Amino acid sequence: MTTKRDYYNILEVGRDASEEDIRKAFRKKALEFHPDRNKDPGAPDKFKEVNEAYQVLTDSERRERYDRFGHAGATNGGGGAGGFEGFGGFGDIFDAFFGGGGSRGGRARARAGRDLQTNLIVTFEEAVFGATKEIEVNRTERCTRCEGARSEPGHQPQACSNCKGSGRVRRAQRSMFGQFMTEVECNACNGSGLTISHPCTQCKGAGQERTKRKIQVQVPAGVPHGANLNLRGQGDSGELGGPAGDLYVGMHVEPHAFFERDDTYILYTLDVSFPQAALGAELDIPTLEGPRTLKIPAGTQTDQVFRIKGQGVPHLGREDRRGDEIITVRVATPEKLSSRQRELLEELQLTFTDTE
Repeated sequence: MTTKRDYYNILEVGRDASEEDIRKAFRKKALEFHPDRNKDPGAPDKFKEVNEAYQVLTDSERRERYDRFGHAGATNGGGGAGGFEGFGGFGDIFDAFFGGGGSRGGRARARAGRDLQTNLIVTFEEAVFGATKEIEVNRTERCTRCEGARSEPGHQPQACSNCKGSGRVRRAQRSMFGQFMTEVECNACNGSGLTISHPCTQCKGAGQERTKRKIQVQVPAGVPHGANLNLRGQGDSGELGGPAGDLYVGMHVEPHAFFERDDTYILYTLDVSFPQAALGAELDIPTLEGPRTLKIPAGTQTDQVFRIKGQGVPHLGREDRRGDEIITVRVATPEKLSSRQRELLEELQLTFTDTE
């Protein structure tokens, strides 16, 4: 028969170790030997051993019997050592053993408010040059009457009798390997540690109230369609002193009448007549800052590209740097001709034939 190891040696603590020392040691060993993390064939047995040591040494009565009589004194009818059933992954060990990773013995952690999402429609020009816009958001804010305290002014909340004001309670759970203790949020006070005897008449004891708030949004120059702006702290208010969530604003850029955008480039298609393309011309080209003159050289072909530097979209976060405007020529073929135009084109056609 295999002799069991000493529980104190398993956790590497002294026989005078406090419960908190034992918890810390258990946490370290549990992380070291948890089967989801340690793939050594012997890890499950060691993990089982660590759990057994923890269960005995954190139970004052069983620890006393163990100190006096050894392993025989610590044995109870509730099962012995064991691993754990039903853990989906390594992160689950915190939820089961350590109350979701929160601190022990203190009031429940503050809760951050929810993040919110809304959309903002901006014009093509506003997306290029930036703008200040105003949006309305429906969000929770701290109650203006009780200032988030949840109690009617003049009344004080009391410590929860179920968790003694800690916001957390210990709960025994059994698995196929035995019993272990977990720490969970108190369901009587929802983790606040307080009982409200006189709820605020305005927020009904919630500490929060829903309201519509107008918020200014600084649209940065060069923002692309589909971008999400993050406004920190503009979401729902937090609970138990926690920070407010964030507000995400999705950018929806309206299409332009004749410009298109490709990253920092402004794209424009220029229709020219056959004589203009053949003979050359100087034409006024629209830009976002007004018309510019562009020289079309003689013999310009369809899909030939010209560039006006610095008339594109600013680089996001670098307004001093801008892309270019790209002009693509398209030689337009008339759908209808006057008799004189047809006559002239036929004469022109003959000249091309004569030169062949």
